[in-house]
Amino acid sequence: MFDALAIGATGMQAQQAHVEAIANNLANVNTAGFKKNRTSFSELVVSAVQPGRDVAGAGVFATAGVGAGVQLAAAAKVFDPGELRRTEAPLDLAIVGDGFLELAMPDGTRAYARGGSLKLSAEGQLVTQAGVPLKPGVAIPENAEAITISATGRVQARLPGQSTPVDVGQLELARFASPQGLLAQGANVYRATEASGEPIGGRPGEDGMGTLVQGALESSNVKLVEEMVNLMVAQRAYEASVKVVQASDEMLGMINGLRR
Repeated sequence: MFDALAIGATGMQAQQAHVEAIANNLANVNTAGFKKNRTSFSELVVSAVQPGRDVAGAGVFATAGVGAGVQLAAAAKVFDPGELRRTEAPLDLAIVGDGFLELAMPDGTRAYARGGSLKLSAEGQLVTQAGVPLKPGVAIPENAEAITISATGRVQARLPGQSTPVDVGQLELARFASPQGLLAQGANVYRATEASGEPIGGRPGEDGMGTLVQGALESSNVKLVEEMVNLMVAQRAYEASVKVVQASDEMLGMINGLRR
């Protein structure tokens, strides 16, 4: 009975983690560039409950056992693409296909973002809304009247009195062998880990890299109906685990009553 109580409790804990992941997905259904979380579970170690016996006289001994419950195995980001939403803002960038913008963090490390709304710093550098510059850096002339960013990352600025824009920089992307292994830092920023592998850099549109779309943002890849269905399934599973705990508790009460 004590095992059943513990197993039921692991089920409750696992489904609680599942519900929390779903809740976070639903909360970010309208967050540009957000990638949904997916939880996966694994069975806890099976414990033997009696010695094995010969199976069909074959000399193979199967051990009868019971599982010890369930545990959270992984909670990973799903990098399926979201729909593009046109904003027409010249410094909004969406990435179509594989790739991340590389960011030069204040502590000297590198981080990665799936596009987003950029802005100009006081020095004219292209930076994120948090003020983190892109890597490699791109400086825009102070008197630039218009900025264009091509699908291949070519950045041009139109200056006063000139009809032909001038090149001011080249954006690059980085991709990973296993993006699910990236560590989320919040604000749709990620860091590389051993699980993700080292970043592979290159220009947009080359060597498997995605392309850029100026004046657009990638929408969240959360599907509302799918998440609501997942929520109902998780709720039912949680209720089932609660019933296991309650039933085990009642059975323990019966056993204790027999001792009186």
